[in-house]
Formats: sequence, C-alpha cells, structure tokens
Amino acid sequence: MKGRDAKPHIGIFGRRNNGKSSLINCLAAQEVAIVSSEPGTTTDPVKKSMEITGIGPVVMIDTAGTDDSGELGKKRVGKTREVIRTIDLGILVLAGNRFDREEEAVIEQLDKWEAPYLVVHNKADLEPVSSAIRKRVLEATGLEILEFSTLQPGYREKLIGAIKNAIPETAYLSKSLVGDIISQGDLVLLITPIDEEAPEGRMILPQVQVIRDILDNDAIAVVAKEREIDTLLKRLSPRPALVITDSQVFKKADASIPEDIPLTSFSTVLARYKGDFESYLAGTPHLSKLNNGDKILILESCTHHVSCDDIGRIKIPRWLSNFSGKQLEYEV
Repeated sequence: MKGRDAKPHIGIFGRRNNGKSSLINCLAAQEVAIVSSEPGTTTDPVKKSMEITGIGPVVMIDTAGTDDSGELGKKRVGKTREVIRTIDLGILVLAGNRFDREEEAVIEQLDKWEAPYLVVHNKADLEPVSSAIRKRVLEATGLEILEFSTLQPGYREKLIGAIKNAIPETAYLSKSLVGDIISQGDLVLLITPIDEEAPEGRMILPQVQVIRDILDNDAIAVVAKEREIDTLLKRLSPRPALVITDSQVFKKADASIPEDIPLTSFSTVLARYKGDFESYLAGTPHLSKLNNGDKILILESCTHHVSCDDIGRIKIPRWLSNFSGKQLEYEV
C-alpha cells in the first residue's frame, strides 16, 4: 500500500546501469536522482516526490538493479520486488537489447500484484531496440516496447503520454479514513487517554489525522479522555454517530458506549486505511485457534520510547494470552 502519500506511485525497475535514475531525472526535468556510470549506484528503494509536466504530482520510486549479486545484492533485489506491492504503475527499463530472466521475474511480480506497467528500452541513442527484442517483449507482455533516450527530448513527451494513459484512475483517488462511514454534520467522539505513553504536549499522529479527516468530511469531532465518557454522553446532542477510541481503553469504552453507537479504535481505522483490511478480517478468527506453545511475532514500526506498560511488548501479549487462555511465546 502507498501509505500516507496518496499521490500516484510509479516504480522504476531494471538492471544496474540501465539508466533508471537518468530516466527519473529526465521525467522530472531536474536532477532528483543520483546518476553515475558505476553500476549499483542506487542500493535501496528511494521515494522521490516530484511534479511531472502533463501528469502532476507523483511519487517516483527508484530501485536497485534487478541483477544485483551477492548476499547483500539478493537482499536489495528482494527490497526492489517488495516495492511492486505499493505502486500504481511500473516502468521496466531495458537497455542494450537485453531481455532475459531478470526482466521476466519483474514481469511475473507485476502480474501477480496486478500492477499496470510499461516496458521502456533506454539508451536508444547508443543502441536502438531490435526487432527481435520487440517481438519477445510483445509475446511476453502483450505490450509494445517504448524507445527512449534522455539525450533526445522527443522521447520524453512520448513517455509522459504513455504514463498518462497507463496510470489507472484509482491512483488519483484520495482515500478517506472515515469519510465513507460518516455523513455531513455527524458528531464523532474520540477517546484519547493521556498517560505515560502519550507524547509530551501533543497528540499522536493517528489522532490528528482522524480529527482532520472528520473536519474534511464536514463532520464534528469531540475529543475526551476515557474518564469523561459517561458524563459527556449525557450532555452530547446530537448523539455520536461513531466513537473511536485508543485501543488500550477499548474495554472501558465498550462498557460505556451504548450498543447502538458504532465503536472502533484508532488502530483499526489506520489498519483499514493503510493495509489489506480484508486479509486482516480473514485472519482474526485464527486467534481463537491458538494453542499452547504457539509463537506470536509482533512487528512495531513506530519509534516511541518503550515504557513499563508498553502496548507492543506488554499489553498486546497480555490481551492475546487472556483471550486465548493459552501459554504463548512472543517475539517483538
């Protein structure tokens, strides 16, 4: 998934020294990617927000060469393939009339994730694409290969035109956190405990994002701490159309919020927005199937200070153990 940046994401793939970074600079009409004649200059995927004339704001993802070698090279190739899951459009860059297993592997991943893509033969000023390669690409992808050279301006406009035609309309749609479940004028109650895990003098990002999204959808956001819920519910008019709570006080919120008012958590809202929520829902029933000795891997992507009652290391393991009634092993 694209994450917080909702602009169209375009991934650039190909062998080392095929001119991927030069192609990005050409499209941006400025030097935004490091270019070198030394193969392997780009080692890890790098996102670059830019404006392409005729297309608008996009995020270009420059990736390591698909033919990188060695143990470290294999890891870089793995990172490159992971990018495919996040893009709206891929551009496979060839050069020197090479189209072999490395290119076919990228195409297999693009097809697997149903990502539209273009095939570009770069450095046409040095070696034009051959009829044999045109035929092979057409047979493998059903696409006509695009000739390209950063030294000849006419190719740039043709590629921009092809990108415009290939990017799906859904790439330009800005997702909303709660816009599809609330209506104009709705009141949304947000329950936000202020404890030792809360950052000093500010709210955490998910809370801020939800407040902004509520306002963007012409609804009303009311923020309160968990100990104020019962009193607040008696005063609020209209009643909340939705309640969103911090996960660690979900039990308290569930006991206080009437059953006819929808209740969810900030974590669930963000998971639905950023991840494959259908797979998440399909996976939750397996919590009831846990057995003694099962190992649970907990992944944390935030950089908060670890506290004595940390949610990832203490609370979630405790909740899972209490829910399952099993002796489980955890790795964070």
